[in-house]
Amino acid sequence: MTDNAPERLPCGSWPTPITAGLVVQQASSIGAVAVDGADVYWSELRPHEGGRTQIVRKSPGAEPVDVLPAGANARTAVHEYGGGAWWVANGVVWYVDWSDQRLRKVEPGAEPVLVTPEAPEGGSVRWADGDVHPVDGRVAVVRETHPVGGRGAVDVVNEIVVLDHAGEQDTVVSGPDFVSDPRWSPDGAALAWLEWDHPSMPWDSSALKVQNGLGVVTVAGGVDDAVEGICQPQWAPDGSLWFCSDRADWWWLYRWTPAGGVEEMFTEPGDVGAPKWTFGHQRYAFLADGRVVLAVLHEGVDSVRLLGENGSSTALPVGATSVADVAASGAEVVLIGSSPVEEEAVLHLAVDAPEQVEVLSPRRELGIDPEWYAGPEHIEFPGGDGRPTYANFYRPTNPTAQPLEGELPPLIVMIHGGPTSNATSTLSLARQFWTSRGFAVADVDYGGSTGYGRAYRDRLQGHWGILDVGDCVAVVRWLGEQGWVDPARAVIRGGSAGGFTVLMALAVSDVFAAGADYFGVADVEALALETHKFESRYLDGLIAPYPEGRDVYTARSPLTHLDSLTSPLVVLQGSEDKVVPPAQSEMIVAALREKGLPVAYRLYEGEQHGFRQAENIQDSLEAELSFYSQVLGFDLPAGESIPPLEIENLRR
Repeated sequence: MTDNAPERLPCGSWPTPITAGLVVQQASSIGAVAVDGADVYWSELRPHEGGRTQIVRKSPGAEPVDVLPAGANARTAVHEYGGGAWWVANGVVWYVDWSDQRLRKVEPGAEPVLVTPEAPEGGSVRWADGDVHPVDGRVAVVRETHPVGGRGAVDVVNEIVVLDHAGEQDTVVSGPDFVSDPRWSPDGAALAWLEWDHPSMPWDSSALKVQNGLGVVTVAGGVDDAVEGICQPQWAPDGSLWFCSDRADWWWLYRWTPAGGVEEMFTEPGDVGAPKWTFGHQRYAFLADGRVVLAVLHEGVDSVRLLGENGSSTALPVGATSVADVAASGAEVVLIGSSPVEEEAVLHLAVDAPEQVEVLSPRRELGIDPEWYAGPEHIEFPGGDGRPTYANFYRPTNPTAQPLEGELPPLIVMIHGGPTSNATSTLSLARQFWTSRGFAVADVDYGGSTGYGRAYRDRLQGHWGILDVGDCVAVVRWLGEQGWVDPARAVIRGGSAGGFTVLMALAVSDVFAAGADYFGVADVEALALETHKFESRYLDGLIAPYPEGRDVYTARSPLTHLDSLTSPLVVLQGSEDKVVPPAQSEMIVAALREKGLPVAYRLYEGEQHGFRQAENIQDSLEAELSFYSQVLGFDLPAGESIPPLEIENLRR
């Protein structure tokens, strides 16, 4: 705690212990959790180890240990976004290594052994999302094949294959554009999976199927023109098949049996499911006594619930307000959880004593008192089209500083990616980096975001680049009307789809004083023509079918609106980004240079879509801060050594 009264200082100049170095110092994000007998496994993305992903095992009474040898990287490139790069059964860990995309397995105490053959070209055959047969040990797994010399996305083939103990491959599902979640029934007599076809994304329209002794049965979706987004299929111990569907707006929980068909199991407001950008995540798990533990997202906050056999639901007081993954064994639950004052960690609890939470993955010793942390305020405001829209608002928070007399804080509008993602309540030092310096932050759940039902998510269909921009403009004006921020010093930042919104907002409105674009889309037609298979028809729904709607693509591209662009921009890009290639960023930078607008560009060698290396994450944050200090006109905190970013065409 601080003893002295806060000093009045210009917003942006407040001294803070939350530096860019601290943001990445020994930072590890948890990717997924699994339970195998008494052991708990999880994956850690480690920026300080070159951005590799390690698998960690925690046995009862023992310290966590790394499963993979030094240099191994459990990461798959299937769908480019990956996920589901590892799984475990009976003490054996299976994983895909980023270096060559080949599948390996690790027996207890042994070195990794290759399971799949070398691809004709490095990484041209990729694997993900496997499940081990409960009786004979065969593995059902997604295989993605990129033909050598092929025509790009149009020739990529996604299938489900079964690998036997000799590594022989038996293709069991082929034909759909995409497949995922191959899951064996408890007795091994049936295999379930999800599939979907272009132009749908899996959250738009997908089908759940089962292959058993009677052939292939369609459980949900794909029947009578049913349009529903299905995710997270799992077999219960009693042999019933559970899944999430948004057929009734929310991503609720359903159960299927051959005799009884589909029945609703959890139907309270909120989303159990989530958009399937990556493989492998589960937000519910079965206990041995038939009860189910699940995470439910509602109004920006996750709660953990216990679903009884009679359908009743009770909240579990685990202290987590953001939950990424859930697993269980017996009456024990393991989940990835975080809160506004605690970074994410692997949490363990018994359902009969949920308040006694054990932290399995060590949290960083940050040395920061909670009084430095700005907490989220979930706000509702009229969006760009006048309908209720939502955001998490964070006020400037620093026990040693306050604004100058009469000064309102500058505002950073944060735009999540997807654009189906959502603002979370988790403690993010990357967000506190700004609030502790005197910025207010609005983390916007614009129309199209998850956590408010399908109808809210579908608002963006046909309106990407319009509705999201309108909602971001609207939050600035609304917050200004409340007297909480200085709307004349509002800036906007985002990555990927959020970067596109940044560019469009700067191009079609005069609300923002500056912007930070992390690998955003500058030319949506180029994206439609050049991007990878998974997203190659995504814009059909968000913008218009292509090429029939080519004129709409032109109208929605930031490059089309450069004449109206007047705000400074910093652009940050990875050199190996396959989702939004560097050419996209370089087009916008070249155009701004030609126009004589203030612009700065950072290209990070070896980075893909989303920065994973500690030094690049730190540098990008510091570059962005230096950019804002120069264009908004405030000094950096005394004693903080941050190299000034070179901004072209900036008139000082």
